[in-house]
Amino acid sequence: MASPNLTCGVTPEKPSFNESMPTGGNPLEVDVNAQYAGLEWNYTYLIVCAFVVWPILPGIGLLYGGLARRTSALSLLFQSFMVGAVVAFQWMFWGYSLAYSRTAGPFIGDLANFGLRNVMAAPSPGNPAIPEIVFCFYQLLFCACTVQIVVGGAFERGRIIPSLVFGFWWATVVYCPIACWTWNSKGWLYKLTMSLQLPSLDFAGGGPVHIASGWSALAYALILGKRRRNPEGQSHGKPHNTTLVFLGTVLIWFGWFGFNGGSALNASIRSMVAVFNTNTAACMGVLGWVLVDYFKHKRRFSVVGACEGAIAGLVGITPAAGYVSLWLAAVIGLITGMVCCLIEDINEWLHIDEGMDVFKLHGVGGMVGAFLTGIFADQSISSLDGVTLAKGAINGEGIQVGRQFAEITAISAYSFMVSCALLLIMKYIPGLHLRISEEAEENGLDMDQFFDEQIGDWGLFHQAQGLSVHPQTVMGRAPAHAGSSSDIVNQDKGSQDKA
Repeated sequence: MASPNLTCGVTPEKPSFNESMPTGGNPLEVDVNAQYAGLEWNYTYLIVCAFVVWPILPGIGLLYGGLARRTSALSLLFQSFMVGAVVAFQWMFWGYSLAYSRTAGPFIGDLANFGLRNVMAAPSPGNPAIPEIVFCFYQLLFCACTVQIVVGGAFERGRIIPSLVFGFWWATVVYCPIACWTWNSKGWLYKLTMSLQLPSLDFAGGGPVHIASGWSALAYALILGKRRRNPEGQSHGKPHNTTLVFLGTVLIWFGWFGFNGGSALNASIRSMVAVFNTNTAACMGVLGWVLVDYFKHKRRFSVVGACEGAIAGLVGITPAAGYVSLWLAAVIGLITGMVCCLIEDINEWLHIDEGMDVFKLHGVGGMVGAFLTGIFADQSISSLDGVTLAKGAINGEGIQVGRQFAEITAISAYSFMVSCALLLIMKYIPGLHLRISEEAEENGLDMDQFFDEQIGDWGLFHQAQGLSVHPQTVMGRAPAHAGSSSDIVNQDKGSQDKA
């Protein structure tokens, strides 16, 4: 997120926060909109960016659902809505206050805005040209997207209710403190070198969103343990629906324009550069990943690989989008895509079953992006908003790389250790066992967690009709001799007639 108190640097004069009127004024007595006269484009732009961000939630659900077995895909779509609902409640309850209260300490906020108390028409802590209610809503979507990324660590074996409970408390004890460190003007990472007015640089969430979610998903996978093996000795087959993976990636890519573009918290040229950089890095992430795949797999391609490359590029540019030039954004996207592809076997190296590759894409990609931000941050880009001067090593501020390393180390250690502690506590609470049974895992999350829905799996149809079931179909793969689902049904009917 861009530095607090940013504006476009244009007239008319910005409103200022008045402690005697923390809500921004009584609308029964004064026109609370008058203070923003002539500045409306800032909050109009931000609310449009918030609308653009929202599709990331179902986009992640579609991406995860496509990567999963068919018999577990429905649960991942379901969680994309449920996570949004749970986080909205947490954010309104105390999440916003813990992250962004004006009276926060260096590590976490207080409860000054408990229950969104006084959050309405006053100038926001991010930009006084934006009403606090708009700023609050925009930040809510950041938190919801991050929690949705994290629950991917429970891939195909985590129960839904405990995952939602974990998401609520993870947002409270991990996301909110890290957001306070990074973006609140009182946070310790923000004030890392206050004498120089140069904090660690994180434009749109490399640390609070990606590094934190990557390490936390790794913790989730570690505590749950590995998935059961199928008869072929594999814990997971190919993605059951590449079309869903592609569609989910499209929604995520689209949503990232609002994610990064709105993080300047104003409608400035800097915001437009952030949007351009976002698209550039995603494109180069695709090229970087596909290039590595092309040589690793004997000049053959992968649609899923291209989608992962796009996400890697988006993750890499997130902390840097409003700090780097257009060509350096391309470099960041290319490097991040190639690095993430080259560590394709990281789960085997770590002996952890993290099937959604959250750590590889978000954890490692976020760390690469944060590190490169310290090298490539250019004050001529950040100053496009009329206020910010953020220098990196290319401007002679080599110490910025050290500040970025401090952010990476602190957020990685905190998010992993606290997530492990939270999951271990939940593991031993009666009724909150994290993992489904072995039988449920073999049959799929959907059959265990839902009572009246399925996602078009003909194996389930066969079971319901008392027909024979192809093992490959239950695992989410059609048998080799069947040309279509209708062929499978006809073959089963023929088998019964012969019997």
